[in-house]
This record gives sequence, C-alpha cells and structure tokens, in this order.
Amino acid sequence: MVKKEYTLSIFTEDHIGILNQITIILTRRQINIESITASESAVKGVQLITLAIRTTDDMVRKVARQIEKIIDVIKVFVHTSDEIVYQELALFKLSTKSLLSGNIIDHLVRSHNARFLEITSEYIVIEKTGHKNEILRLLNELEPFGILQYVRSGRVAVTRQVKEFHEYLKELNEALREEEKEESGIFNRLKEK
Repeated sequence: MVKKEYTLSIFTEDHIGILNQITIILTRRQINIESITASESAVKGVQLITLAIRTTDDMVRKVARQIEKIIDVIKVFVHTSDEIVYQELALFKLSTKSLLSGNIIDHLVRSHNARFLEITSEYIVIEKTGHKNEILRLLNELEPFGILQYVRSGRVAVTRQVKEFHEYLKELNEALREEEKEESGIFNRLKEK
C-alpha cells in the first residue's frame, strides 16, 4: 500500500471541541497531521478545517467517513494535490547584519519570489508564499545567515472542481425538503385512517 498526500476539506458547524474529535480519529489510526488550517468558509456560520495528511487511499476514505459521522461535521471532501490549488506562508526572521553581507540576501529573496516584510535596525522579516518544498529550499539557503525565527502556516486550499460547497448544501436542503414532504404525506394518510 502506497502512502500519498491528501488534503481533507472538512466543513463544520462552529462548535467548541470539533478539532479534538477529528484529531482523535486520526490518532487512533496513527495518521500524523502534516498541516492544519481552520478558517471561515464562503458559507456564513460554517467553518472550514483543512488538513494535509499522508496515508493510503483506502485509509483516507475510511477516515473521511468516520469524520463525517461527527455530529457537527457537515461534509468532508478528500483531494489529491492535483485536484486543488494550495499555498502555505512562511516568515523568516534574520539579523539585519546578514543583510549587510552584500546582495546575497536580496538576491535570494528575489530569486525565490519572496519579499521583505519588515526591516529594522536589529532584524529583517522575509515572507515566502508557496508549496512546502519551495519554502524549505529558501529555508536551507537562508540558514547560513543565522535564522533567528522561522514559522510556516498550514495549507490553504481551494478546489479545482466546479461544484462548490454551497451547491452541496443546496442539494442537501432540497433532499431534506423532499424527505419532509414524503413524511408529512405518510403522516396525513395515517391520520385519515
């Protein structure tokens, strides 16, 4: 069984403890979270948790079904890297003295499509947006200059598919309405008897 990277887009109601319930499911299956991001979604009142994990195809499907059973989870979508557009953000803090060592830092920042976020007399902060491997390449090249701090965000992703989450919600609402109509029709027929 070949492990590969998957991105889970988990749409939930905004309730306390949901993340804990999700991590328990992953921990039981010994799946490590490579990256995690939580934010608002395009639908008001719905949160989006984006997880990057490395596992098998069979296991990711099982985990997604198990996560969907959590009461506050609305829907889980599983994506491979080619099905999404994604980015991460990294910040690097270096001593300003390293900037004075010629044009090397400036050249590195430009060649990696990064940017200077802040420059003070004591330190500089460089921002890099990209995929994990791009960020790690810049990290490796900056290390000889003495990195004071380094932080990388979780993955932020949108799907390449045309059907979006709000379309899924519309379909779900229509199905629920149809179900209610059927139930009320059965109830009315039982009442007449």
